[in-house]
Amino acid sequence: MITTGFVAIWLAWLMAGGSPGPATMGIAGTAMNEGRTAGLAFALGICAGSAMWGVAAALGLSAIMLANVWVFEVIRYFGVAYLGWLALKALRRAMSSDEVALGNPVTGSLRAIFAKGAAIHLTNPKAILSWGSIYAIVAPNDASLSMLLGYFGLLYAGSLFIFIGYAFLFSSERMVRAYRRARRWFDFAFAGFFGVASYKILTVRLS
Repeated sequence: MITTGFVAIWLAWLMAGGSPGPATMGIAGTAMNEGRTAGLAFALGICAGSAMWGVAAALGLSAIMLANVWVFEVIRYFGVAYLGWLALKALRRAMSSDEVALGNPVTGSLRAIFAKGAAIHLTNPKAILSWGSIYAIVAPNDASLSMLLGYFGLLYAGSLFIFIGYAFLFSSERMVRAYRRARRWFDFAFAGFFGVASYKILTVRLS
C-alpha cells in the first residue's frame, strides 16, 4: 500500500542512493573517463548486486516477521542511525572547502566492469542493512511476502533510476562542471533532507 509516508521514505531512498559514495562515485568516474557504455555496464552491475540483497532481505524478513517483530524495531533504529550518519557526512562535505573527487574509473572489458559493479554491492554490508532497514520502516508488522516484493519493486525502480541516471549524466562534461559548481548546495540539501527523514522515522511509527 502506497501512503504519504511511503512516498517520503521513497524520496529519502532516492537521495540516499544518489548521495556521494563508492557506487555513485564509481559510476561517475567510469562514465567520465571510460565513456557512457562503460558507465552503464558498471551501473548495471551495481543494480544486479543491489537486487540480490533486496530479494534476499525480503525473503529473510518475510520468514521471521511474525515471530520476531522486535528484530524489525532494531533494524528500524539502525535505519534512523544510518540516515543521521548520511546527514552528518553531507554536512561535513558542504562545510569543507576541499574539492571532492568524483571517484576512480573502473577499467576492463564490459563484462569485467559489470562484475566489478556487482562486487561492490555484494561485498558491502551496508547494502543488506539498507534493504533490511527500509523494509522494516515501510512495511507493517504483518506484511506478506508478496507485499515485501511489491515494496522491493518500487524501491528498486528508484535505484535503477539513480544509478543508470548517474551513468548518463556524468558522461556529459557539462553536467560534471555544473555539479562541481553547485556541489556545496547539493550537500546542504542532502544534509537537511536526511536529518529531517531520520527525525521523522524516529518519532513517527509508520503502519
